[in-house]
Amino acid sequence: MPPWGGPAEAGTVTQIHATAIVDSGAELDSSVTVGPYTVIGPHVKVGAGTTIGPHCVIEGHTTIGRDNHIFQFNSLGAIPQDKKYAGEPCELVIGDRNTIREFCTFNIGSPGDAGVTRVGDDNWLMAYVHLAHDCIVGNNTIFANNSQLAGHVHVGDWAILGGFTVIHQFVKIGAHSMTALSTTLLADLPPFVMCQGQPAQARSMNYEGLRRRCFSAARVSAVKAMHKALYRDDLTLDAARLRIAALAENSPECKPDVDMMLSFLQQVSPQRGIVR
Repeated sequence: MPPWGGPAEAGTVTQIHATAIVDSGAELDSSVTVGPYTVIGPHVKVGAGTTIGPHCVIEGHTTIGRDNHIFQFNSLGAIPQDKKYAGEPCELVIGDRNTIREFCTFNIGSPGDAGVTRVGDDNWLMAYVHLAHDCIVGNNTIFANNSQLAGHVHVGDWAILGGFTVIHQFVKIGAHSMTALSTTLLADLPPFVMCQGQPAQARSMNYEGLRRRCFSAARVSAVKAMHKALYRDDLTLDAARLRIAALAENSPECKPDVDMMLSFLQQVSPQRGIVR
């Protein structure tokens, strides 16, 4: 028997290794590749072009989109590490074109939140990344090795987590932000901010990341002004919000960036605050 096999129709072959165990209830596109000794449960759905390496376990109500590359030894869709969980049909939803390297653990959501752990599109998730229940990850993020997210953490688009970053439950991480190696985040990290430390402290803004994403000079200037209001002028958070809101009046091009910052700051928990 050849190592790769499966039902063929219209000239296509589902590339499931003979040693893999795929439940008959699972829904896999005919172009999906499944490696040796991988186990896929009955409530799993996998979209076209996705490759699943050997020795993976994909279980629970897990939906995986198109063209993802899931490397060996991953556990996706296991029940949350939450003692209150009692078997509710919560979900893990992964979008398109994500790279998920070795030994990652992504849990389903919990009934104490929306019940869904969600990963967007075009993310690069390196080895040993942990996404606890009800985490929400946006698009185009990079999580370096051993990034660890507790439950209910939200991560915005284009965020970068340095290796061994540890994030407390319910923390929010803004778009275009960045953490350094071995950072511990106990407070919300606003958009664009670079932080480092245990606990984290703000160091600068992610100007190099903005340059790579072709931010105009006017937009970068507005980000610098937001940084000054939040961190350089000894303002209260309320006063900083007023200063930041005024930026959009002088530069309409910067309004989406300003609105994003203001929306983020509006949702900051008074008990947790922002990284300072």
